[in-house]
Amino acid sequence: MTTLQDCRALDAQDPLRPLRDHFTLPEGVIYLDGNSLGVAPKAVAARVADVVQREWSQDLIRAWNSAGWVDLPQRLGNQLAPWIGAGPDEVVCTDTTSINLYKVLSAALNIAREDAPQRKRVLSERSNFPTDLYIAEALCRERGLELVLLEPEEIAAALQDDVAVLMLTHVNYRTGAMHDMAAITAAAHARGILTIWDLCHSAGAVPVHLNAANADFSIGCGYKYLNGGPGAPAFVWVHPRHTDRFWQPLAGWFGHAAPFEFTPEYRPAPGIRRYLCGTQPIISLSALQCGLAVFDAATPLGGMQALRTKSLALTDLFIRLVEERCAGHGLGLATPRAHAQRGSQVCLTREYGPHAPPLRGSLPPEGAVTALGRPGGGDSGAYAIVQALIARGVIGDFRAGDNGKHLDILRFGFTPLYIGFEDVWNAVEHLKQVLDTGEWQRAEFNQKQAVT
Repeated sequence: MTTLQDCRALDAQDPLRPLRDHFTLPEGVIYLDGNSLGVAPKAVAARVADVVQREWSQDLIRAWNSAGWVDLPQRLGNQLAPWIGAGPDEVVCTDTTSINLYKVLSAALNIAREDAPQRKRVLSERSNFPTDLYIAEALCRERGLELVLLEPEEIAAALQDDVAVLMLTHVNYRTGAMHDMAAITAAAHARGILTIWDLCHSAGAVPVHLNAANADFSIGCGYKYLNGGPGAPAFVWVHPRHTDRFWQPLAGWFGHAAPFEFTPEYRPAPGIRRYLCGTQPIISLSALQCGLAVFDAATPLGGMQALRTKSLALTDLFIRLVEERCAGHGLGLATPRAHAQRGSQVCLTREYGPHAPPLRGSLPPEGAVTALGRPGGGDSGAYAIVQALIARGVIGDFRAGDNGKHLDILRFGFTPLYIGFEDVWNAVEHLKQVLDTGEWQRAEFNQKQAVT
């Protein structure tokens, strides 16, 4: 059995431990939600203040030249590129994940339909992140195409000659399950299908090798494991073989070959710069720059391989301790145990519905309405358990189950830049206490909030 002393010993031996000092972590908080919003780097406050007080306030519009604002999206893209297996000048940091997905899916569909007009289907995973599915649904409606949603085990057989694009998230947001990017991309290419990879739950958390996998397009956000701040600019990567084939659909002036010529006709910039659109959010990009700088500090400590090794050790420990210390409370495991199939999060489950097994402790009375609006007896209690943990300073999050599997998700992210092994021990101890005492049943933990 692993002990608290064992965990402290692991922290003392951790070569990445100094990276924790780069972040502002509130006293008494164990933050296991970096897969939703990363922690603030300590450098952010001073950097943003400098942008506002010196670059903007003093240099004014001159700062586009004097402070290098004009090429900041490309510079940050080059800073990020090695961490996602991309080459120089192949990535730009700009806009949001949803907007960037619209750009690359539009471009991919143009390429696919030009090469093979009979391709009228877009494939994705049924449990893909909703914004990806919404963007794809809108584009398919607009173009008269069919969006087909699949379970992971159905993807291989669905790769047929009528498919234009396969759009997947590398690490599933609900379960932490990770696809084999290289193998799936190769299988898609064997049938002439283009691939788009969403790296929102991968970039900065797991090794990614876009060029080695021969992927076609990729997008991802800057506010999760990259610690760029709420609503931080996202990023977009396009394989060099595709960048100059088509305009992206949002042909804004920052994607023009010469924006300050002010010509009435659009002439797209060569390469990845054409995937820029409007005037760039310099303050937000500067905050993201501080998040990426921490990865520069991680390079001499072992880089992504060291981060991945620690991430797997943290998630292994969490799974083991939950199973040892929280047995008998109806918890299941949605996250794969196999390292090659796991991202940097662990998702526990609790079943809801009329056939759910009885849970320890009393439930709300029959007919009562729970936090999720389900009849009493049909609630898993997962939302309330997460809220009880948050009240104790252990911050994870909740994702409601789908009606097919009747499993709600308690989701915990493990960012190896700032999470330690003692944090894992203490988090599980709090979870055990919440479950053993039935603390989660208190009324205040069953009031649903807007953000879960």
